[in-house]
Amino acid sequence: MRALVQRVSEASVEIKSENYSASIGKGMVILLGVKDGDTENDVAFVADKCSNLRIFSRRDPIGTGEDENEKMNLSVKDVDGEVLVISQFTLYGDARKGNRPNFTDAAKPQLAEELYNKFVDRLKQNLGSDKVKSGIFAAMMLVKIFNDGPVTILVEPKT
Repeated sequence: MRALVQRVSEASVEIKSENYSASIGKGMVILLGVKDGDTENDVAFVADKCSNLRIFSRRDPIGTGEDENEKMNLSVKDVDGEVLVISQFTLYGDARKGNRPNFTDAAKPQLAEELYNKFVDRLKQNLGSDKVKSGIFAAMMLVKIFNDGPVTILVEPKT
């Protein structure tokens, strides 16, 4: 499992074919890729790590992310931020050979959707249902991300 976490000042997702949209203010966008062989333990580890990732600052009203000691010390929960989760199987694209990425490491859609939904549910448990929004699994989405910093962190299980 891979979670590409971006600290944002705002973000949104729009799915025209489903007449669906969601948006957040200050917080994080999590692009989530599920790998073949991922488990519920991976979901718990990555969701908990993302929930507690200290990439924010209280002193910082304009978003540089540093405290008085030039450290990012607060989590999304600490700053009352929001999270937008987007399914992103292309995080497992392998472009080492040729010019067309190979996605054989990505989980099959049934497993990926199950674990994606469990990931969103775990974040809701950690942060509150009102703080977590998501796209629609496997839909073609227009995602707008206003990366703050920019700060982008890759979170993966220990395995």
